[in-house]
Amino acid sequence: MPSNNSLQSLIQSIVPQTRTDEDLRDELFEQCQTILNSHTGSSREGDLAHLGSAMKRQLLQTPSPSPTITAQRFMNLLSRFIEQEAVSRKHSTLLFLHSLSASNSSNAQTFLPSFQQPAPSQAKRPKQNGFLPPASQIKGHDRTGKSKAQILREYRSKTGHPHVSEDLLVRDSLYLLQGISGKYVHLANVPGDASDEKKTLVFKEASNAIIPESTRELIHKLSELGYLYTRVAAFVQAGETNRSMGLIKQSLCHHLQAQLTEYYRIVAVLESQMAQGVAVEDSSSGRSEDRDTGLTLRRLEVWIEEWRLRMRMMSVCVEGCKDTSGGALVSLIHAYTDNGDPFVRQFTDDLLEEVSKPFFGTLHRWIYSGDLHDPFLEFFVGIDPAFEDQQYAAAVNSFDDESKAREGGLSLWQSKYAFRKEMLPRFVGEDFGRKIFSTGKSLNFIRYSCQDSDWISSRNKLDTSGRVLKYSDITGLERSIDTAYQVASQRLYDVLFEKFRLMDHLLALKHYLLLGHGDFAEALLEAMTPYLGKAANNLQRHKLTSSLETAIRATNAQLDPPDVLRRLDARMLEFTHGEIGWDVFTLEYKVDAPIDTVLDPESMRKYLRLFGHLWRMKRVDSALSACWMKITSGSRTFLQLPGDARYSSSNFQYAKIMQFDGAELEGHWHQARIAISEMIFFVRQLQTYCHSVVIEVLWKKLSEFLTKKEGDLDSLIQAHREYLDRTLTKILLLRHRQGKEEQYLGQVREAFQFALLFIEAIDSLYNHSLNEAARRDTAKDQARGVITTPDNSDNTRRALDSDNLSRILRRIREYSKDFSERALHVAVGVQNHEDGDCKFLGMMLAFSDFYSNKRLKMKGEQAVSVAVSERA
Repeated sequence: MPSNNSLQSLIQSIVPQTRTDEDLRDELFEQCQTILNSHTGSSREGDLAHLGSAMKRQLLQTPSPSPTITAQRFMNLLSRFIEQEAVSRKHSTLLFLHSLSASNSSNAQTFLPSFQQPAPSQAKRPKQNGFLPPASQIKGHDRTGKSKAQILREYRSKTGHPHVSEDLLVRDSLYLLQGISGKYVHLANVPGDASDEKKTLVFKEASNAIIPESTRELIHKLSELGYLYTRVAAFVQAGETNRSMGLIKQSLCHHLQAQLTEYYRIVAVLESQMAQGVAVEDSSSGRSEDRDTGLTLRRLEVWIEEWRLRMRMMSVCVEGCKDTSGGALVSLIHAYTDNGDPFVRQFTDDLLEEVSKPFFGTLHRWIYSGDLHDPFLEFFVGIDPAFEDQQYAAAVNSFDDESKAREGGLSLWQSKYAFRKEMLPRFVGEDFGRKIFSTGKSLNFIRYSCQDSDWISSRNKLDTSGRVLKYSDITGLERSIDTAYQVASQRLYDVLFEKFRLMDHLLALKHYLLLGHGDFAEALLEAMTPYLGKAANNLQRHKLTSSLETAIRATNAQLDPPDVLRRLDARMLEFTHGEIGWDVFTLEYKVDAPIDTVLDPESMRKYLRLFGHLWRMKRVDSALSACWMKITSGSRTFLQLPGDARYSSSNFQYAKIMQFDGAELEGHWHQARIAISEMIFFVRQLQTYCHSVVIEVLWKKLSEFLTKKEGDLDSLIQAHREYLDRTLTKILLLRHRQGKEEQYLGQVREAFQFALLFIEAIDSLYNHSLNEAARRDTAKDQARGVITTPDNSDNTRRALDSDNLSRILRRIREYSKDFSERALHVAVGVQNHEDGDCKFLGMMLAFSDFYSNKRLKMKGEQAVSVAVSERA
């Protein structure tokens, strides 16, 4: 505390008028004493370091001979000053000295204007914005029992510009906190706003009192809480009457109502504080003392600061409910947990703990029972209304028309339940959301399709005892989801592979429809050949089924499980006029629930398509083998027909007609054997490729995946689908180019067709050779006189046979050439295929450069023919 002499010297230096006016000097001295003895200002100590840095910068910017040395001396003095324990208010002292240093004699008249002596012409002019009235106005007042606020109010009353009492404004502010207009402050709608949601404050001042601008700004801050309260209260009130509101919104309304109850309690406390302050003022009327126990606007602002943040968060939730609901609303609230404010984060966590209870209730029922209870569509798992009343069909023991007409298992599995990503809460994550989705679907599938509801019930009782899913235990939630997912998936695999023998069905498809059982395929082909050569409209199904039964009993297929054999059937596809049995025959493997979820109708159509291609290939291979054995076994009887001069002298006409001798016919047979060898090589390389390179390799990968039993039913379906699609693509040589998908498949089928036509031509040549051998024997008998025939008829028949032979040889050459062209295109073309195994097939077909050399030869012949045509 400075001494009286020092303070008087300071006053005289700042206000020169006090040097001659003793009354003014005493008044200012008393005011300074009052200020120094008061405890006004902030209760917390200021930042000394920041203030010291500011004073140091000012010293460095002050023009002086050595500002650096001056600043260094100041820092030394400052450090010593801070260490002094006698001075308690160091920051205030430094701030006061800093303010004095900023003033000089040139601006002494503008510093502390409330201490200046007013000019005579302005003595009667009221000062509305001055902190204190002029000294001449308050000189005679007794300040020992009155506060400065009372002095200021008395002064404003005397000048004719009194302010509205703060007690009245506090009362109106409490009304505003409840969304009610007061006497001086009204809540009014914004002009032009039809929704009545936007509000504005309207101040109504009395004729003899005003509301200062600073007070208006403070009331504006306070009114924000009242406006937010009206929005939240309106939402809660609307939720009480809205029967279609979702469970999560209802939970939100319940939590907001609990918060509003707390809000009503704090408003009641504030009103009691205001009433207490008014009572104290009434009891102390006639005495001048401060009301430390009353409620002021500043104190009101401090009291409601925390509730302002709460109401803001609640208002955000209410606003979000307009466009979102269910899991999306939970995600919206969860986004505020990343806020850096601990209060906002804690409030959001508490809010989520209550709001997410309906979500976790639905989640608990889904992952432990497989039932979806979501009447308001708030969960991230949705159900298709078209499949809502349908359940997975149970396994049946027959394959009648009703079982075919029902909805497929895969269609129900994929379409009944849908994953709604927009409803997935952010704290769950998409990966865990997919696991939850799969877990519930698996349990639902086990319950209704696999008829294993007892296991579901017992597991639900064991797993849910004492376990509650809640937001505050995210780690436990993730652990529970992982465990439920693994248990449900493992149980589903066990049921499919042990109870319903899925592996046996997959092996049956490989053995029968993909012709994996070679002895069965040979026996079936042998049994079906007498019937399949007929017209399709003449086929009888019972003969096909009996032939199938014969093939099963004659091979190791009879050792397969009876449930597998009873599903195997022979049937005819839809046919058109002119088609034969080879074109419409197919094997069928019938499946029912729950196996049809994996072996769906689309997969069975792909199996039938593969069977048709492999069956056609098997037929061509068998026909070529039979043709080769026929011409090889008959070579000793008719393939060498040497001409004999002994018969030419006795029968000159016969010798003339026999222009083609044995050597000429032997050359044609030799070319036929070469063509057959090429066809057999091509077809058997295709068979080796299909079975050894494609089917066995892909089956090995599929069986390894099935042995591991990893993933869920979707993983199993996807693995089988990939196996089947890759098998279909590789065997049928399908391409990915649009419009050219079956380019090589069409050439292979044409090659098969030309091979069959070639075999028919060879059969004609074979029959012609038999006839020719018979004629030779007849000629020998005639020469010996054993039999006699008319010469004219014999000569005519031999002439017709010669023309028929020419046509047969021409057909053989054409069909052999057409087959070679198709085989060349396939062998060379697949080497540029997108698939690596198809390229390997090209290497298998052209490993000896036979087709490459043939291609070069064909190009050379085409170039020569073009050159000759151009010359001509």
